[in-house]
Amino acid sequence: MKKVSDVLIIGSGIAGLSFAIKIAESRPDLSVLILTKNAGEESNTARAQGGIAVVLNKLKDSFDQHIEDTMKAGKGQSNKKVVEMVVSQAPARLEELMEWGASFDKNNNGELALGLEGGHSQARIVHHRDLTGLEMETTLLKKVAVLPNISIQDHYFVTDLLTIEEKEQTKCIGVKAIDKNRNRLIAIQARIIFLATGGSGMIFRNTTNPSVATADGVAIANRAGAGIKDMDFIQFHPTALYEPDKHPLFLISEAVRGFGAYVVNKAGQRFLFKYDSRGELATRDIVSSAIVKELAESREEFVFLDCSHLYSKDFEKHFPTIVSYCNSVGIKPENELIPVVPAAHYQCGGIEVDSFARSSIKNLYASGECAYTGLHGANRLASNSLLEALVYSHQAFENVVKEIDHIELSGFGTFESETNEISHDSVSIERKLNRLNELMGYEAVQGTNKKFKESALKKLLQLKKEIEDEEKPSVAFYELKNMADVAILILEESISRFQSLSKNRKN
Repeated sequence: MKKVSDVLIIGSGIAGLSFAIKIAESRPDLSVLILTKNAGEESNTARAQGGIAVVLNKLKDSFDQHIEDTMKAGKGQSNKKVVEMVVSQAPARLEELMEWGASFDKNNNGELALGLEGGHSQARIVHHRDLTGLEMETTLLKKVAVLPNISIQDHYFVTDLLTIEEKEQTKCIGVKAIDKNRNRLIAIQARIIFLATGGSGMIFRNTTNPSVATADGVAIANRAGAGIKDMDFIQFHPTALYEPDKHPLFLISEAVRGFGAYVVNKAGQRFLFKYDSRGELATRDIVSSAIVKELAESREEFVFLDCSHLYSKDFEKHFPTIVSYCNSVGIKPENELIPVVPAAHYQCGGIEVDSFARSSIKNLYASGECAYTGLHGANRLASNSLLEALVYSHQAFENVVKEIDHIELSGFGTFESETNEISHDSVSIERKLNRLNELMGYEAVQGTNKKFKESALKKLLQLKKEIEDEEKPSVAFYELKNMADVAILILEESISRFQSLSKNRKN
């Protein structure tokens, strides 16, 4: 079976949907096809609790302050020109969201309410209670539904990019995908292929990411030869709700600490000030590292968030989802401590793209968490991710509408569309995934024990060989293969960076 579309988008989070809307509205003559591997509303976007960082209060805040906060959080690894571009576009991108129907919380004066989060010097987080991502996702899906030239196909899993060599450059002409409804492998051709596949959290022992975050975009782009950068820059969120044997974990938003919650140990002591003068309002990497050190010293499994001094109707109004979930597992935040641990939360590295979201492969774009733009550096500033996705999808839109009329559908006759049946998942896949998760803990990525990292990498390479020996590929097989491939990229880069830093210190 073969399909053809002018623009093919892989992923249905904020990056993919906002790009689709802009293309479809600007060019109603173009066909836009969105593929999602599960339901359209399942994405990291929908789980984003905090909000979107935007400078609105020019009396107290400024673009320069937001830029400086982003650069500090990124440990000097962010590209300043990129940071300036993203921060300066924030008000315009927010205005578009509201024009499309997104609703955000307002204060008593009827102005947008601005929250404070760790690493920010000013309150600048626009939010919809603790459901900002879901509000944006729902708004965008409603907008997509009324645009006749956009089609969303659920339950399609992309296994690989289809490429050809043209004038000594690799060109993407489509994808291979499993139609999960029909259990068939098909080929889809397009003039523009746009990856918005999200992150890689399911690689890790503890994560806040949904089950769809299996590193697919980075893996298929890497196999096709696209540039990949800084994959070892994985951000761990310091406050995921600890629940034994649960994967993924429920996120307790950064905004809860911004609201005034304390991080305490088993003795009830606020220990973060030992590591940073900002305490609970330090950046995520600092708070996560402090918690890991505290747990190593105490040999406990978790620390706690204390919200008891804050609890009120106002707290419930701001964080209804968090309160409801805590109650559902028997925790009452008004008078009980919430057990928390650091968990893999955001992939700062990814498919390397330029300022128009173009990868090193012709006609292949990437935006959102799967892309490396240079904005985040070594550690993402809270609530910059939704903003980045909006800005880079806008940049991609502006470039695509200029170029697409000069792009022909080519190379479709150079490959066969396969129709062999795809086997169902095997029990061995789950066992191998558990081994992968056990290897990919905080220590493997963020730790300083080189031998530990090298041992984990050796075991990963062995696991990869075992995965490739699987006789009956399935969706679960391809997901596991993608996660193993990207886990190896992460550890190889982590070891290389560790060696480079050690060498520089000696010199």
